[in-house]
Amino acid sequence: MHPSTLLIALLAATATALPTLDARANTSVNPDSVTFTTCTDPGVSIDSHDINVAILSICGTIAGTIQKCQGSPASTTGASGTAVLKLNVVNQGSTINVSKGRWEACMRAARAVCGNSPFKSECVGGTAGTSGGNIAFELTAA
Repeated sequence: MHPSTLLIALLAATATALPTLDARANTSVNPDSVTFTTCTDPGVSIDSHDINVAILSICGTIAGTIQKCQGSPASTTGASGTAVLKLNVVNQGSTINVSKGRWEACMRAARAVCGNSPFKSECVGGTAGTSGGNIAFELTAA
């Protein structure tokens, strides 16, 4: 048997024996992640890709290896193409300290209600400071 044929057979057998890794993003929706969700313009549909990029562009960026909003802002904006996300702390004196996972969960929950249409909602938690509280956020069309 030729060495390359043996190598291919070995790789194929190994690939079949190993468990498949699911590299897709978390798609579970917890409706308790948000409160006060209101669809503000149901007749408008914002590009899904633009929304997804805007989600990761809050706080300067939370893309890649960054796992949390940096800099402790009281407000931040994320925008891409046709999508604009505006975030503000609900309680004065708090700062946005949301993790990427919590922020994505809040967006999934709000989008489960309104789809890709503009909305207002509150992400439960995700703040720091003595006042704590929620993050009010709004998706609008650019």
